Amino acid sequence: MSDFALHSQPAFILHQQNYRESSLIIDALTQDFGRVSLVAKGVRKAKSKSAGILRPFVALSLSYVGKADLRTLTDAETVGLPNELTGLGLYCGFYINELICNFLHKDDPHPEVFHDYQACLLQLAQGLKLESALRVFELNLMENIGYGVNLSYDLYHDQPIHASKKYLFNKDEGLLENAEGHFSGFALQAMAQRQFDDPAVLGEAKLLMRTVIDCHLHGKQLKSRSVISNIVKRL
Repeated sequence: MSDFALHSQPAFILHQQNYRESSLIIDALTQDFGRVSLVAKGVRKAKSKSAGILRPFVALSLSYVGKADLRTLTDAETVGLPNELTGLGLYCGFYINELICNFLHKDDPHPEVFHDYQACLLQLAQGLKLESALRVFELNLMENIGYGVNLSYDLYHDQPIHASKKYLFNKDEGLLENAEGHFSGFALQAMAQRQFDDPAVLGEAKLLMRTVIDCHLHGKQLKSRSVISNIVKRL
């Protein structure tokens, strides 16, 4: 692909690592172009105006130039107030960043994922219903990238999900009616509506999404998930 220049693209930094003596390699989620890799030259120098803003959870406007695999950052500005994530909310933020890095292919536009990410960060920053925020983000992400679970229909038995029945999840068939199933039809219907006021529904949603996500990770472990589990155990 030939060089091109892009100006003022809304973005968030997902991950960064040091590069050479004074630069960074940045993995960013952009509004219109999906996940992109950028080299930010010289930003670790003391006089760099971008040094303090190139960090996760800060809404940015990025400009860059270059080819598809690794572009060069030319400008970065903050947009609005930063999302100040603290405590458990901070680690939840790293978790959704890790999900995106694992599931969203580079240069695959998903504006809906960007907007879901913004909404999730806002809720995490406010410290409100952290688990609900994660479950909504997980459900939406899997659905938007083609790994979603049909929460309304048992395709194998050609029947709609019934509130009074139990279901198992099968990675090939989806949700199957089974008296020994871990998921109630009532909870599945609530998940489909993104309603998580009931603690039982929230618990079943966590189990379902962990199962679904693990199926597609093919044995890869999420570092942020284990950190969150250890923190919750200590609370």
